[in-house]
Order: sequence, then structure tokens, then C-alpha cells
Amino acid sequence: MPTIRRLPEHLVNRIAAGEVVERPAAALKELVENAIDAASTEITVRLASGGLDMIEVTDDGCGMRADEIALALERHATSKLPDEQIELVATLGFRGEALPSIGSVARLTIESRPHDAVEGWKRVVDHGVVTSDAPSALPPGTRIRVEDLFGKVPARRKFLRSPRSEYAACLDVVRRLAMARPDVGFTMEHDGRRVLAVQPREELAARVARLIARELAEDGVLIEAERGSARLTGVAGLPTYNRGVADHQYLFVNGRPVKDRLLVGAVRGAYSDMLARDRHAVLALFLEIPPEDVDVNVHPAKTEVRFRDPAFVRGFLVGALRHALEGAGQKSAQPAATAAMNMWQVEPTKPTPAPSLGSLFAREYGGAPQRYESSRVSEAGTAWRSYEAEVMAQPSSRAEPAAETSEEDLRYPLGVARGQVSNTYIVAEAEDGLVIVDQHAAHERLVLERLKAAGAEEAMNRSQALLLPEVVELEEPACDALEDKIGDLARHGLVLERFGPCAMLVRAVPSVLSKSDVTALVRDVADDLARNGDALLLGEKLDLVLATMACHGSVRAGRVLSVAEMNALLREMERTPRSGQCNHGRPTWVKLAHEDIEKLFGRK
Repeated sequence: MPTIRRLPEHLVNRIAAGEVVERPAAALKELVENAIDAASTEITVRLASGGLDMIEVTDDGCGMRADEIALALERHATSKLPDEQIELVATLGFRGEALPSIGSVARLTIESRPHDAVEGWKRVVDHGVVTSDAPSALPPGTRIRVEDLFGKVPARRKFLRSPRSEYAACLDVVRRLAMARPDVGFTMEHDGRRVLAVQPREELAARVARLIARELAEDGVLIEAERGSARLTGVAGLPTYNRGVADHQYLFVNGRPVKDRLLVGAVRGAYSDMLARDRHAVLALFLEIPPEDVDVNVHPAKTEVRFRDPAFVRGFLVGALRHALEGAGQKSAQPAATAAMNMWQVEPTKPTPAPSLGSLFAREYGGAPQRYESSRVSEAGTAWRSYEAEVMAQPSSRAEPAAETSEEDLRYPLGVARGQVSNTYIVAEAEDGLVIVDQHAAHERLVLERLKAAGAEEAMNRSQALLLPEVVELEEPACDALEDKIGDLARHGLVLERFGPCAMLVRAVPSVLSKSDVTALVRDVADDLARNGDALLLGEKLDLVLATMACHGSVRAGRVLSVAEMNALLREMERTPRSGQCNHGRPTWVKLAHEDIEKLFGRK
């Protein structure tokens, strides 16, 4: 008969370390968070071999006395819950597990000195055993060094990745924390080389652009929104400034870096009709919410949170992001201008045909045309036959007679049309340069916005009742999630009822998806709920049909336009929100500044 017994302290600490200190980046995160909580203004991080050999964090915070250092190395000892109200956590750390956990699986050296002390104190713990306890000379603040991580736990050590991979994870941790606290200066060195340095008391937008990408200062919009007691700030990249992976999305709740499915889903929902499915927005969002409305005590790593009112948080983020992006008007990221300029031949060495503007920019911004399901196109066409004359009208029906251009015309943001290249690109002259517009991509966005304004979204959400309701069998948790969202799904046209513990009854589907596989649709929505906490996929399927309608109702590449038609298109772009990108996140226009043109001819 097995005997129940208490585990020894060193083994308890190693078990806890498995949750808190899974890799060097996790240990570094805990140490830097402690430095921030100590009211530091400057934090310095030094790494060796990606943190596998050494991690050192030095700060100028409040410091600790000798007895406080000893207490900090005991489990569940902390200074961060003075009132014992864990539901009102205002610091990054609060569990009191990090230092004893690190000390149980590494050689941990803590040196600290309070600002009012003459000297400091040092304690060394080698894999759970105190090996040194003595005075130390150092400036006010704290210096913590972690060496030989998992040196005596080979089973854990072999699961660590290469020094380069571990270094990348450590850099990401410091970057996120530095972004969260622009009032604190951060310096990071790796193997003696400085890799990051930011000064304290920076503006939030400047700090974000410095740490993510400098282009974000030009290709992003500021976020400033409040609703009730919640506040959202940050910088969001234009849809045309995107990435192939989602690792450039930085999300913070009350100054804490988090990886939350609800927030990620809200971002995806806000960009849903502005990005292709395989592209991801670049942004940093800082949500401030009363501590009692968010639970941060979900996981020992403290990267997950739970909101009291998730629907409010998601709606707030989606609304704030969409409002900011619409305020950008026809603004578009111009990341490829330098590459395009480098393709020009200034002094050809042999008589070869010079590339046209159209071919240059087609190569730069072109790609395989997006394919859509023909059944959806026909369904959309049937549902919206009555809108074709008015909503999908070509620019020519609204164009005014051509007139001579003036200096006033050049002051339009997108200038005045001068011609057409390859029957695909409109060339316009603006006051500050040469503008080239992809006529199909631009008109595609305009038609989509007109469809929305005409009530297309609401009509597309209309239900098509099934002649025989269909039963879809699912696991009970999936049915529970769908049942909680029955009202939201019904507004999209998907009408469900609970049909026993492990099944849902489908009574109606959105009319434009009536020919789709009902069982697959419901299962996809259930998976989406489990992954993102909301039924984003259904909205995306409807958005795809709208985008398909817009694509097929737009001016096609290869169509000859008159100057009046081209100018009408430019003016409407200037009036239409989000006209700087097509429905798939690609730019609708690019600009060559006068300086760039002068460089081509050696004038500058």
C-alpha cells in the first residue's frame, strides 16, 4: 500500500520550477518584472549563450536588506500583496515563486543594497543549497545572476533549444516589457554585444516604433479610445503593412504582456475585411481596465488572463481599431518603394528594351490572382442583381466632363490623372510626387464600401430556412460553446438549437451560404469558438462573399479609362475610408516623391 508523505522542499521547488522556469526566457521575464516592480528607472540585462550559461539583471530600484533577501528565497514570500487582495493585483509579480524556483535549478546570486544603506548584501544559492552569505559592495539597487540553468537537471536541459533560439526568446521578452514601460530605460547585451538600448521617459508611440519596426511610425495609426472605465492606447499598422506570421502583435493588459485568445481574435475581427487570411496585422495595444474586472492569477507564468466581461472587451477593441483605421482614409503603407527604385536602369550597358512603369510595379505588387469559389459568386450575383446598376456602377457613370487641370488640382492628396499604363495603372501627378494607382484594386475597395453602405451586410445575414432541420453531432463542450453564442450566430443568419447533450439542431443558415455543407460549417464555427472565444469564422465567410462580389463588380485590369474616369476614381478614393488597401491587404497606390525621381536622373 503506497504511503502518503510530504515531498522534500528541494523537490517541491523543482516541481514548481517546471511551471515557472521552463527556459531561460521565462527566468529572465520573472527577473525583469521584479526589477520593474521595484520602481527601477534603468534596467540592464546581460546574457551569455542565449541565457543558457548566464543571465544577469541589474536595476536601480529600491533594493533589499539581508533579511529580505533570505525571505525572498522562500516559497510564497512576496512584498506585492500588502492587503492580501489577490483580485486587485497592481504589480507584475505577486505569487512569490520565481526566485526559489530559479534557485532550485540553477546557481543564483543575489546582490542588493537599499538606497539608505551603507553597503549591500550577497547570497548565493546553488541548486537549492546556500553556499555564500556575505556583505557586498555595489550601488543602490539589485543585481541578480543566474548561471548553469538546469545544470543538475539533465532531463530538462536536453529539452532546451539552441543558444540562438533561446536568445531570440529572451530578446522578445525584454522587447515586450520595454514596450509596456516607456518610462523605464532598458539595455540588453548578448555575449558582450549590445543588442537593445532605449532611454527612459519616451513617448509610447516612439518606443513602440523603435522596438517593433521604424516603419510603423509612418505606416501606423495611433489608438486612443475610452469606453466606460476601460482605456485603449497603442499603435496599429495599416492593413498594407502586414506580416506572414502573427509574431509582431504585442498585447498588454494593465501593463502586463499577455497572449490572450480573446484579444487575438478581436484583432483578427477588426482587420477581417482588410487582410488576406494568411497575412497578419502589426500592432501594439495597451488595454487598461479596473483590476477587479480581470483575473491575472490564471497560470503561474502570468501570460494568460480572464475577463469578467469578455464581450465588452472584444467589442471595445474591434470598435476602437476600426475607427482608427477608417480615420487613416486613403493612406497606404509604401514599404517597397526603395526596391522598386532599384529596378530602374539608369545607364543600360546594352540596347535592351526598358521596363515599363506597369511591368515594374506589376512585378513589385502583383502575384497570382485570388481565386474564389464559383458557387459563391453565382449566389452573390443572384442575391444582389438589383444592386448592380447603382452600387456597382463604374466610375464613368459619375464622372464629370474632362477639364483643364490647375494648380488647385495638384493639391489633391492623390493628384490629377495624367494617363494610364498597360491599361492597368493610373499615373497621376500630385504636388509632392508621382502617384501610381492599381485601378482594379482601388475600385474593388470602393465597391466593397458601397456594398456595406447600401446595407449588403445586413441583407447577407438573412437566414435561409432548411426544409428539413439538420442534426450535427459534436462533443458536449463544443455544444455548450455554441449554445452560449446562439444569439450572436442568429444575427449572422445561422439559427441553432440545442438537441441533447452532444448535438445541435440547425434550422437555418445564411442565405448566401445555403449551398454549403451545413455540418462542416457548424463544426468549423465550433472550432473557431474553441480557438478564439468568438465565432469569427462565420463573419469571415460572409466577408469573403462580399469581397467576391466587390472583386467581380470592379473595374478590371486591362480596361481603358478616360481621364475623367481616372480622376473620378481618384476623388472617390480620397473620400472613402480604408481605400489605401484592397480587400486582401495589398496597397492600391504607391508614390514616388520628387526627391526619388530626381535621384533617378542624378540630380541629387
